[in-house]
Amino acid sequence: MPPKLAIFDLDNTLIRGDSDHAWGEFLLSKGAVDAAVYARNNDYFYQQYRAGQLDVKAYLAFALEPFTRYSLEQLERWRREFMDTAIAPLHLPKAETLLEKHRERGDHLLIITATHRFIAGPIAASLGVQDLLATELAVENGRYTGAVVGEPCFQQGKVHHLQRWLEQHPYTLEGSFFYSDSHNDLPLLEHVAHPHVVDADERLTQVAQQRGWPQLSLR
Repeated sequence: MPPKLAIFDLDNTLIRGDSDHAWGEFLLSKGAVDAAVYARNNDYFYQQYRAGQLDVKAYLAFALEPFTRYSLEQLERWRREFMDTAIAPLHLPKAETLLEKHRERGDHLLIITATHRFIAGPIAASLGVQDLLATELAVENGRYTGAVVGEPCFQQGKVHHLQRWLEQHPYTLEGSFFYSDSHNDLPLLEHVAHPHVVDADERLTQVAQQRGWPQLSLR
């Protein structure tokens, strides 16, 4: 039998916070964006996400615009600092224990996140998870363009990205797990064999109670 898939959301599931929102706050702290306008929009889109009303294309147009103004070298320097100062404190020992439990079972670990790869990639690596599906950013002539490659990895888009990944890898969803905190992930939670909710938002908690899905906390 092939290994079973153990799939994980990233933000507010494997780490104690939202890395995408935190990146916006980090850019504010560096003076890399217009403080008043950016802070207001960053918080607005985060609340829209929490409410399940996010226009993901509008959000990405906002969030990726600063990438077009700085070189890859500058962005990577900031990212290293961001990982040390903003992400390291968000790591959850219980999350790392859960990942290790699935490793010991022989399961194949996969993170699926709406956060773009520029931020999600090093976080997944720090958790020891090699396979990552994330929103992909377009690069042209050595700079980010502000565009996304393909479909954003959000809501039903996570199912789309997973299906394409399965076509290229020797795994199925038989016996699969998915862990998430957010009702935005209901399409994928409904797609796997064993959905689990982790420190879930109110709406997802209600769904889990109605359907008898396991609930746990990694906080």
